[in-house]
Amino acid sequence: MKPFLIQQLERYALRLTELDFLLSREDIMADMAQFLKLSREHAEVSAVASRFARFQQRSADLAAAQALLSDEDMREMAAEEVDSASAELQTLEAELQRMLLPKDPDDARPAFVEIRAGTGGDESALFAADLLRMYTRYAERRGWQCALVSESVSELGGYKEVVVRIEGDHVYGALKFESGGHRVQRVPATETQGRIHTSACTVAVLAEPDEARAIQINPSDLRIDTFRASGAGGQHINKTDSAVRITHLPTGIVAECQDGRSQHSNKAQALKVLTARIQEKERAERAAKDAAERKSLIGSGDRSDRIRTYNFPQGRLTDHRINLTLYKLLTIMDGDLQDVVSALQNFEAAEQLAALDIGAQAG
Repeated sequence: MKPFLIQQLERYALRLTELDFLLSREDIMADMAQFLKLSREHAEVSAVASRFARFQQRSADLAAAQALLSDEDMREMAAEEVDSASAELQTLEAELQRMLLPKDPDDARPAFVEIRAGTGGDESALFAADLLRMYTRYAERRGWQCALVSESVSELGGYKEVVVRIEGDHVYGALKFESGGHRVQRVPATETQGRIHTSACTVAVLAEPDEARAIQINPSDLRIDTFRASGAGGQHINKTDSAVRITHLPTGIVAECQDGRSQHSNKAQALKVLTARIQEKERAERAAKDAAERKSLIGSGDRSDRIRTYNFPQGRLTDHRINLTLYKLLTIMDGDLQDVVSALQNFEAAEQLAALDIGAQAG
């Protein structure tokens, strides 16, 4: 393991001793907010410190076994211990590296997934529906819950625009790399000559704001309009002007919700989407600055970039950011997205680890 990682891990052991002392103090136990904050930190630090202690123990075991390899009577047993310790140390090192990576507090949050048809007309709108199905099927596999927020249906049954809220374990952390331009190459159902067409959709994945950390929006900066919902919302929706559109006047950002049964619930949901979009705008601006410095390929928030191609004649999906190509397009479109998600997460982890190494060398 690299020396700079060892140094960081040694700090965890020291911090654990500090936290043990702090949590035993009566004044901190009397302050529930402070006690809970330190308890959460203790759990995180303890997890890292215990894995590092195991790493140190197995390192000592490996050194002892290697020393016995020259002893003919002990050589066979020592060789087995060398293999066992080496394998476990490799696993422990990978675990510890992941534990040291900076965590995005939004990764555990629910997310809004927005899909918009782009170039390609009706075929683009049909592809938007296919992408929605892919994400909702993936959500089912993960045990997540999906709820439609708003939709604008095209004539052939696709979507000009659709927004879905997904809730579950680490939704945003899994889906955040889906933001960007998605290009499809296939023969449309409306094509009579069998020619392959290229069309595109844009996807934006927004973390649902944490109310404790959400930005504060001045009510005077909002324009709220009500209108009659369109699309397959059920008879109860179409009888009243229950759908809500909220415009944030300083930025021009708009959000709407038409899926709830009441104007009140639609307003609350639209406000969440609006807040998420404003926060995503700020996140994208910060990420653009970071990208200029780190030349990051992922998470720049630039939705105009083409991030992925879905080639149906070849059964191929290609993610251009990490040069990933998989020849199982139909199963991916049916929700088998985990290989793509894992590859993107691993790429980000490798980037973060490289940044930590560079920072340590600079320091």
